[in-house]
Amino acid sequence: MDLQHFNHDLLSFLQASPTPFHAVETMAKRLQAAGYSPLQEGEDWPEPQAPYKHYIIRNGSSIVAINGGSQSPVSSGFRMVGAHTDSPCLKVKPQPELNNQGYFQLGVEVYGGVLLNPWFDRDLSLAGRVTYQNKAGQVCSTLINFEQAIASIPSLAIHLDREANSKRAVNAQKDIPPILMQTEDKSTDFRALLLVQLKQQQPTLEAEKILDYELSFYDAQPPALIGLNNDFIASARLDNLLSCYIGLQALLTAGEQNCVLVCNDHEEVGSQSAAGAQGPMLKSVLRRLLGSETDFVRAMDSSMMISVDNAHGIHPNFADKHDGNHGPLLNKGAVIKINANQRYASNSETSSLFRRWCEQAGQPVQAFVVRTDMGCGSTIGPITAGELGVKTVDIGVPTFAMHSIRELAGSQDAYSLFRVLEVFNQAGDVAVN
Repeated sequence: MDLQHFNHDLLSFLQASPTPFHAVETMAKRLQAAGYSPLQEGEDWPEPQAPYKHYIIRNGSSIVAINGGSQSPVSSGFRMVGAHTDSPCLKVKPQPELNNQGYFQLGVEVYGGVLLNPWFDRDLSLAGRVTYQNKAGQVCSTLINFEQAIASIPSLAIHLDREANSKRAVNAQKDIPPILMQTEDKSTDFRALLLVQLKQQQPTLEAEKILDYELSFYDAQPPALIGLNNDFIASARLDNLLSCYIGLQALLTAGEQNCVLVCNDHEEVGSQSAAGAQGPMLKSVLRRLLGSETDFVRAMDSSMMISVDNAHGIHPNFADKHDGNHGPLLNKGAVIKINANQRYASNSETSSLFRRWCEQAGQPVQAFVVRTDMGCGSTIGPITAGELGVKTVDIGVPTFAMHSIRELAGSQDAYSLFRVLEVFNQAGDVAVN
């Protein structure tokens, strides 16, 4: 796959994945097309017979995919890549109906560390998971995506707030409920509207009643290559679907080595859930594959995890927000993320191994350390390392506007990292003597 094909396929992946549920569904379809078969956690699993290709989904929003190679993972370990499926967004509340001045709005809850101002004046659509009762009385779930723009959060005009450019703050309770339509009917029921949409999209489901939902607003503007020379990728959810896509493509090209891709939900809110990195999903899957606690410990000693989550590129308008010697540039390669307080899991050995794989792949590499007088974010890296006892390096593609409704990355960096992960997935040894 060349750079142009890679980027256009990446845009298609982003467009098809407005929520973690859709992202996992998209990944599962691609895995199945490549010969991977699903395993259900509640069923007996067949004895692994190498080579094998399986994937496991939990909550519809987290996925673990395994490429079982010819060697026993007890001695050779796993080459693991981790990312997360969720992104900061606005989620619809359980009883969301608001009727103000003849406008029908939906109350929303902020999910994760959202940069709120860019959500104003955007064309918004709605997607997620709906749980319903069908004609047979069964409780079922399905995915829904309105696709077209159905809402907006208009800004207050400058004439009514003369200090907007210097002092405007956003109140998450009252300032951001999106407007969906005009109506004088104050009894409008959102669940009834949702049921109509579901029946139109999927009439064969025979849905009779919406029981509950997990729905998020998203930017209806498609992802795009932009810039005079197409230097950039502009899209929602680059953090961290960009990493999910890179890890998936690397897994699909894996050969005889034992390789794992894990994409967890709920990273943006701390990872502590059944489907999050601080939950038991990945450990449970690997233990079942390996059969015993001793084999699990031996396999982890020979394994390595690359935690892939976007890094902060140095912004030309705000260069002073970076350490003077650690300002990653877009289109200059993946970034090794380092933090003395273990907010990232990289250490001198794991970062050295990653540097060697970059060299072998003929790709550039950079490093990031947050300013000493600023706080530092974190990733699934330290959590997964703590849960599994596996050596880990935190890396990522440099981006601008992280946690905005539309982020920006370099158009060469994702492909560059993909090439590095291909080398990693073929690595015969992850030990340092």
